[in-house]
Amino acid sequence: MPIKLIMFSGFAGATVFIGGLLANSFDHHVEDSPLKRQIIHTLMSFGAGIILSAVALVLIPKGLEELSLFAVASSFFLGALIFMLIDQRLAKSGGQQATLLAMMMDFIPESLALGAVFAIEPDMATLLAIFIGLQNLPEAFNSFRDLVRSGISVSKTLVVFFFFSFFGVIAALIGHYFLREHTDLTAHLMTFASGGILYLLIQDIIPESKMQNNYIISLGASLGFLVGIIGEKMI
Repeated sequence: MPIKLIMFSGFAGATVFIGGLLANSFDHHVEDSPLKRQIIHTLMSFGAGIILSAVALVLIPKGLEELSLFAVASSFFLGALIFMLIDQRLAKSGGQQATLLAMMMDFIPESLALGAVFAIEPDMATLLAIFIGLQNLPEAFNSFRDLVRSGISVSKTLVVFFFFSFFGVIAALIGHYFLREHTDLTAHLMTFASGGILYLLIQDIIPESKMQNNYIISLGASLGFLVGIIGEKMI
């Protein structure tokens, strides 16, 4: 069993639980104020920048490398379309699990891709694990706050986040053992996830991160993308 892969995917998943703990501590120990709201929105913007860097620097380049133009376009559009339909369904149901499912929609495909890529390109897998972990942190932070505000208790939400942290390890192992010989399928998966992730960014994450008459928050997205550039350059 690839211990290094378990460590990578474990790190990426652990940030889900850590993000929940940070959100709980933040809500309990920091009084509501304009500064608190600005920090929350900046974290959302920073997470959006990291997610965008994962799409632009890792997921899409892998798809372009392995697939034809038609295959890339088809997978990307299908991902965006399916994520849109899921988003519409969640909006109509108004369920408490909406934000958690939104996080799962990019975490699970990326973890599957992480396991598949690990056997072929360990350096890219390392970068992808860092991307996943960094993007999970602000996503989990905001998802935790949304779930608690919707009526789910803090303890139940933390339990959900704790078990959700292990999904990445399971998905990475599945990707490693069942997808590593199918580079084209892995590329389709990464391109599919890219389409869905970009839809979520434009539809949900970026609009929610904006505050009126505040321009520093948008800088968070640029800094998040810069983290991706630095990671790509280091690899």
